[in-house]
Formats: sequence, C-alpha cells, structure tokens
Amino acid sequence: MTEINASESHEKVLVIDFGSQVTQLIARRLRESGVYCEVHPFNRANEAFIRDYNPQAVILSGSPHSTHWENSPRADTVVFELGVPVLGICYGEQTMCAQLGGRVEASDEREFGRADITFVADSPLFEGLGTIGHEERVWMSHGDRVTALPEGFHVIAKTNSAPFAAIANEEKRFYAVQFHPEVTNTPRGSEILKNFTHRIAGLKGDWTMAAFKDEAISKIREQVGKGKVICGLSGGVDSAVAAVLIHEAIGDQLTCVFVDTGLMRMNEAHEVVTLFRDSFNIPLVHADEGELFMGALDGIDDPETKRKTIGKLFIDVFEKHAKEAGGADFLAQGTLYPDVIESVSFDGGPSVTIKSHHNVGGLPARMNMKLVEPLRELFKDEVRALGRELGLPDAFVGRHPFPGPGLAIRIPGAVSKEKADILRKADAIYIEEIRKAGLYDQIWQAFAVLLPVRTVGVMGDERTYDAVLGLRAVTSVDGMTADYFPFDHDFLGRTATRIINEVRGVNRVVYDVTSKPPGTIEWE
Repeated sequence: MTEINASESHEKVLVIDFGSQVTQLIARRLRESGVYCEVHPFNRANEAFIRDYNPQAVILSGSPHSTHWENSPRADTVVFELGVPVLGICYGEQTMCAQLGGRVEASDEREFGRADITFVADSPLFEGLGTIGHEERVWMSHGDRVTALPEGFHVIAKTNSAPFAAIANEEKRFYAVQFHPEVTNTPRGSEILKNFTHRIAGLKGDWTMAAFKDEAISKIREQVGKGKVICGLSGGVDSAVAAVLIHEAIGDQLTCVFVDTGLMRMNEAHEVVTLFRDSFNIPLVHADEGELFMGALDGIDDPETKRKTIGKLFIDVFEKHAKEAGGADFLAQGTLYPDVIESVSFDGGPSVTIKSHHNVGGLPARMNMKLVEPLRELFKDEVRALGRELGLPDAFVGRHPFPGPGLAIRIPGAVSKEKADILRKADAIYIEEIRKAGLYDQIWQAFAVLLPVRTVGVMGDERTYDAVLGLRAVTSVDGMTADYFPFDHDFLGRTATRIINEVRGVNRVVYDVTSKPPGTIEWE
C-alpha cells in the first residue's frame, strides 16, 4: 500500500489486514476515539516496514482464510517481538494462537451472527463493561476455533461453542477475541477497542482535525513549493474540501476547473461557482460542457460503458481547460483513505470490479503532473469535519454523496437531456421534502432514479403513459453497508403526489427498500 506518511508526532496503531471485508471499520473505530491508525496488508507489513512504522500497538484483522489452510496468511513474527500491545480479532486471534504455539481447528459448531459472551476473568480489555459472569452481546463470524492456548495465555470470556471467545496474556499485553468489536452489531465494540488503545496501550488519542489541518497545510507547502496546482471540482464534498485546504496553503498557486457535464443536480453548477469564486475567492474555470457529454452518451445504455465514456471525456475536457488556464506542475485529487486501502488487494491479486469509479485516473501520466492528495489519510466523516474546520458552510459540507458520473447512473438505460431534466426536477422535490421533514441529516444518501419503464396512468380524464420514478434513501456509517431509511407512508405519499403533479413525464413513484448488501446504494 502507498505510504501515508503521518506526522511522527502522532501516536500510531498499525492494523494488519488479512482480507476481512470489515477491516476498514477497525480503523474507523480507532479514529473515532482520536487514535491515528493505518491499514496495511499482511504481505506488505514485513519486519522492515513494521519497524520503520514504529507503532505503539498492533491489531490483527479477521480473514476469510483458515489458519490450517496451506499458505494461509500470517503476521510477521516481529509483531510479537516489538514489546507493544497486540489485539487479534477473529482470524487475528487464530493466527496469534497458531503462531505462538496454540492450536486452531475447524469447528463442528459454527457461530455466525449475534452471540452472548460471558466474562470469566477480570481484564482491562473489558473494563467498565461488566464483572465476572456478565453476558455481553457481540457479533460472531467464524467456522474455526481455538482449541489450545499458547503458553502464558488465559481465557477472559467464553460462549457455549467458543470456550476461548476472548483470551489474554497480560504480561506481554497480547489480547485476542473471536468476535468482531469493530462492527455496529457488537453494541459496545467501540468501548472494547478504546480499552485496548487507551487503557492497555496507554494512548491519549491525539488525532484531531485541527491538528490535521495545520499539518496538512505544512505538507502541501513543502510538496508544492512555488509550483502551480490544478484541481478538478466535481461539486462533491471531497474535491471541495481538498481545494479549500490547498488554497489555504498556497493561495493563487491553485486553479480549480469545474467541468459541468450537464448531469449535475438542480442549481449545482451555480452553487459551486458562487461558493468558490465569491466566498473563497479561489480562481475557478467553469467549463459548461453539457452538450458535449450528452452527445457522447447518445444511445449508450450499458452502465459500465456510460461510466467509462464519461470518465474519458472528463479527462479530455479537463486537460483542455487546464492547458488554457496555463497548465500546472501538480494535480490535486480528493482521494480518501478507503480508496487507498482498496487500491491494494491483500493477496496481491485483482479485486472484482463491482463498478468502475469516475475520477481523473490516468490524467497524471498524460499531463506529466505530480499528485497532491491531501485527504488520503481521511475517512468521509473526517473530511466533513475538516471542511467545517476550514469554514465551509454546513449546508455544503453535510451534502449527501454524489457519484462522479452524476445523473447518468441514476438513469438506467440510455441518457438524454430530456430524461436528465425530468430527474433533476424530481430529485430536487424529493430532497426538499426530506429537508422540510427534518430528516436530511439522519440519512446518509437520498436520491431519485428515473427508471426505463413506462406505465399507464390516469390524470384528469386522460390516459397517460409515462415514466416510473424510484426513490432511494439509506442510512449508513460509511457507505460500506447500508439499510433503507424507514420513511412513514404519509411522507412517501406526499412526496409522490408532488412529483407526479409537478414533473411532466412521471406518473408513478416507487420506493426502494433494498439494503447493501445485496444491492449497491446507487442503481448503476
């Protein structure tokens, strides 16, 4: 994984990834308690890397592997020689035991889902949660189990089918749990992780946005010097925060290019231009290229082809306007930490592409520019906190995520200006109703989808044959998993009535109640 280069002044925890789908959540929980951490795949975290990183604690993640499989992943032995606390989670517990002389076997009694562990010994890992005999709700997901402990370890919690549900070697400060404290299904998992980092490892939790902002500004100035930086604005939070942060560091050495694809939300182009030109006085090129993008998308209905068409054309347009603006030495991108984590598969192999992401990927090689990515240490909620620290208005910082390809992937099938206009109006009404109901900040993301389906309707005494509009709203912590928002029927009925009455071309409205997984948040 690409090195993050966090300030040496911060306490640091190393999370070693064995391929769990929820490893990112470990990092999120630690960050929430003020502890800086990084996730690195086990096969990159060798002795030289770990000693150079110099962590104050190490966490071993879960994995889809079994320790008794051939070539299953292992932590470098230096992890257990550093003299720092180590916490193993699920597979992390199993590999810790296997590597230190214990035994792990396949279990006839698997545990998946909710379980209650019973505390059988006092431990700082469970400080404040309960005394011996207390039952604590956790989330299990394992088919193997520890059957013999390494020397120096003892049991601190158990279940009926997992007698070693949590173990400890207090002298060496090695701890391990068979459950997943990082997921929200373990209600007090964050407290367990904080006990590990703050009580056991003795960390203060010095990771704050104010400190990050000052450090990031210094890093940008050091990296850029007197060079010029160009930044592509999408209208979203990430690129906006990156641009304001860079502008605070280097002023007019930054030029922003906002490519208006014609696929933005209602009034979005005006809001972006006004915010950056008037409120922050940042040099901005507004490239109104709606007709160009609509022409390129004409007749294309495959979602991946749409994404790639938009991505390639975005690069062409961005490159043209960047040259007209006088060029630059650096390209700024709003890359976030989840992008960094996901860019490297833990087993070195290719990851399955669910959908390609429209960004300015490929642009640096073509334009011979170096990258400035000041947000690559941050999760989405941390970006919002940084935006507030920088003075961005709450209404902008708190906006729901918006995909790079814009409305094109909210119009399944072929895209046209007429469809985009219909969707824009309907989406604006939907969001307006959500805000009026005081629900906007409770929802992770809400949007409308114009379906490639027409249905018969009756309006007045006339028959209609118009489009179906789907409404989507989800709750989520980070977008990795999501559940639909439980609107009441009065809200849905009121919103549907407004859309059908005010938006020509729509005569039926439906609500999407699919979670993620199995669905994605966006429809394409």
